Amino acid sequence: MKFIDEFRQGNVARHFVKTIRELVDGREMTFMEVCGTHTMAIARHGIRELLPEQLILISGPGCPVCVTSNQTLDRAIALSRRSDVIVATFGDMMKVPGSSSSLDLEHARGADIRVVASTLEALSIAAHEREKKVVFIGIGFETTVPTVAASLIEARNRSVLNYFVLSAHKVMPPAMELLSRGDVRIDGYLCPGHVSAIIGSRPYEPLVQKYGIGCVIGGFEPLDILQSIQMLVEQINHDDPKVEIQYSRVVKKEGNPKAQEIIDKVFEVCDSHWRGLGEVKESGLKIRESFSEWDAEIQIPIEVEPTHEPEGCLCGQVLQGRVSPSDCRHFGTTCTPGDPVGPCMVSSEGTCAAFFKYHHIIK
Repeated sequence: MKFIDEFRQGNVARHFVKTIRELVDGREMTFMEVCGTHTMAIARHGIRELLPEQLILISGPGCPVCVTSNQTLDRAIALSRRSDVIVATFGDMMKVPGSSSSLDLEHARGADIRVVASTLEALSIAAHEREKKVVFIGIGFETTVPTVAASLIEARNRSVLNYFVLSAHKVMPPAMELLSRGDVRIDGYLCPGHVSAIIGSRPYEPLVQKYGIGCVIGGFEPLDILQSIQMLVEQINHDDPKVEIQYSRVVKKEGNPKAQEIIDKVFEVCDSHWRGLGEVKESGLKIRESFSEWDAEIQIPIEVEPTHEPEGCLCGQVLQGRVSPSDCRHFGTTCTPGDPVGPCMVSSEGTCAAFFKYHHIIK
């Protein structure tokens, strides 16, 4: 298959691995990926097993479902309990445990919760069921935000006044900056390809300028990831941290200006709470006042139960790269994809889910 097979050639992979081993030459290095798709790809293809033991890959807060706070989940659950509300959501959100319930449990109890494939599908539901308030749960990084913004623009253009968005969108670079000044060792970042297709490479430059941490924006096939790792190792060996684009077939330095324009029209930057990281300045996106008629948080007042985290769950520490999923006492026993304790086991991009699914090839 074109653009797949070319990036999965075993002989090329062996060449990259050999070169990486020679370049590392016994030096300790720790790289963090901050993209859930990278998390899964690294696990699926056994990348960690191929690398020298001195080179450690850790997973950061790259899963949008995982970093969503329990307060947001509890608000979504509270909305679903209203008889005049239809909640529309992507499938990953259904089983994520809130403080006392989940959307899956509320659906089983009779709540009208519908899994959709796109924001326009949610908007279509609202257009056909005008007697109900349809609330789309806006979870995700810069990759998915343009589609949510487009749905709000379309709702205004079509006067669909019963469509709302509960925005919990987040932007990645501020979280990476917070991690860079923390006490977890990070020698380089494998930056998210999908996010970078929207924002470009410039937002990562402060990480190099302030903290001397190199960044490589990588693709998602095995050879993409191995080449990105090699590029990071070469930066360290040459003491030359910088922002490089390995995923050049998709990512441009300037990103996608049209998508950025749509985001800016509908959303504005705000502080946001991340699971594991706490309140991160200017790391969220809230709906602008000019679109407040479609803001669920403003237009549908509800009482939200007191929020608490599941006892013993280490998702927050996993998202910081402090611990491995296998360090958690719940992992693989009382916490599985079918019956999760925390969100990192639920999402298809979660670190715990990746380790559980591919544990036979992960150290």
